[in-house]
Amino acid sequence: MRRSALAAIAAIGTASLFLTGCSKADDNKNDNGTKSAGADAATKGVVNASDKKGGTLTYELSDVPDSFDPGNTYYAYMYNLSRLWARPLMTFQPDAGQKGNTLVPDLAAGKGVPSDGGKVWTYKLRTGMTYEDGTPITSKDVKYAVERSNFARDVLSLGPNYFQQFMVGGDKYKGPYKDKSAKGLSSIETPDDTTIVFHLKQAFQEFDYLVASPQTAPVPQAKDTGVDYVKKIVSSGSYKFESYEDGKQAVLVRNDKWDAKTDPLRKQLPDKIVVKLKVNPETIDKDVLAGTAIDLAGTGVQAATQAQVLTDASKKANTDNTYGGRLVYMAINTTVAPFDKVECRKAVQYAIDKVSVQTAEGGPIRGDVATTVLPPDIPGYEKSDAYASAGNKGDVAKAKEQLKACGKDAITTNISARSDRQQEIDAATAIINSLKKVGITATLKQYPSGKYFTDYAGVPKFTKKENIGLEMMQWGADWPSGYGFLQQILNGSAIGQSGNTNLSQYDNKDVNALLAKAIGTQDMAERNSLYTQIDKKTMDDAVLVPLTYFKVLLARPTTYTNLVSTAAFSGQYDYLNIGVASK
Repeated sequence: MRRSALAAIAAIGTASLFLTGCSKADDNKNDNGTKSAGADAATKGVVNASDKKGGTLTYELSDVPDSFDPGNTYYAYMYNLSRLWARPLMTFQPDAGQKGNTLVPDLAAGKGVPSDGGKVWTYKLRTGMTYEDGTPITSKDVKYAVERSNFARDVLSLGPNYFQQFMVGGDKYKGPYKDKSAKGLSSIETPDDTTIVFHLKQAFQEFDYLVASPQTAPVPQAKDTGVDYVKKIVSSGSYKFESYEDGKQAVLVRNDKWDAKTDPLRKQLPDKIVVKLKVNPETIDKDVLAGTAIDLAGTGVQAATQAQVLTDASKKANTDNTYGGRLVYMAINTTVAPFDKVECRKAVQYAIDKVSVQTAEGGPIRGDVATTVLPPDIPGYEKSDAYASAGNKGDVAKAKEQLKACGKDAITTNISARSDRQQEIDAATAIINSLKKVGITATLKQYPSGKYFTDYAGVPKFTKKENIGLEMMQWGADWPSGYGFLQQILNGSAIGQSGNTNLSQYDNKDVNALLAKAIGTQDMAERNSLYTQIDKKTMDDAVLVPLTYFKVLLARPTTYTNLVSTAAFSGQYDYLNIGVASK
């Protein structure tokens, strides 16, 4: 999931004093005298395996996250990081590569038990778990967490709304802030303190993936303060907040009420974890190379750093370059004229020189040219190219032909991008230059990452008012399946008034029906074939322009241990059990 920005998706580092399982690159020396673990080492196994305790772990981010509140976030790196203080019902195994796609119980004692053909799912919680204040964690706290994060969209709008879409009565329930009764949503039952039962409108064969979202991490109702809960989050995980300064930093320390006997996944290694916000991207790169910080967002090194890393053998050996179920694309807003007409959208599809976009992003090392909605590493992908052009450099003649069919000689519009993501801005600039050749004039509008979905690109009223017909986007699967990738960016029921990730505002009844059919289909091969159909239908409707199948280039710090790249988190490293080399 998720905005990789999901989501998408994120990063960390590697290499230190505890080298194990090294590759041929071990002969290379780092600037600090340690040996490198080898390029792509963290995509294949644990780098610098260690159980050393102590020290301070530092993350840096170029902007602010959407939120530290586990029920109000949709950035992949926050899904990952939040596992330190928020335990969902299920989660992903902290392991490298494809092993990181393995679902394992977290708050729950085991996987969900389906009944009624997959329309009812029952979970039993582990016993003996408490919050940071020592009070017991109950199934009622999980129910409340789901209700606040999915049904009070006027208060908490940033996460996905799967539960709202699929729970019986979810379309009518207004959430716990407006609900004056103590009952809550009747389709989520808690017959006792360790049992929770979900009743769905239809079969949902991948429901275990859905409850791996931090939206199922428990929240005690008495401690909830709505949007201000971010200022005093009650931890159910191995770390708790010592302090939080909005827009500046967050500091976490060990949760002394966390019990390893109730949690086989976490190790609680560092004494303290510091998350620094609004750090200049170039500064982040310097700190990563110096071994003093980890890049939290993990969108990869900046252009200047990329050149530096790739031309220095020792630095190159301390990198990971991996796919992770992500797509860089441009959404075409179907509600902003003239892009409400398919011919105008097709004109955009044909006009774009995708090689120039790929170059702007940093070249092939940053990803292959994309021609489908589903990336190659997501089930349902099938190679195709509905808008083929010679060398992927665009077809001006066909673009003008479609523009004429749309009844236009020229179009004037705006294109949005995130202001702290230089590669996204550079890609948008390349697109602007391509469009200009066919008579489409697009002006770049930049907005901060932390508010991109709440205030700007994800707000339908704003985009229509500001004539934002084109929106830059990067997306990673919420979970490793076609549904986990497609649902929140293509289903009409996912469109929200704020925090919206269906930036095209695409609401096609056939696509909606195919998504519903797919998630209820037990046979996996048949399910995947439906995802392929959805991909092709979406491309026929020209609602988004695939640009590149994102591949991130991560430089690794040299003073952190237990770093692994987890496929489930779309190419980012696993944040759950990172340690430091020394105090």
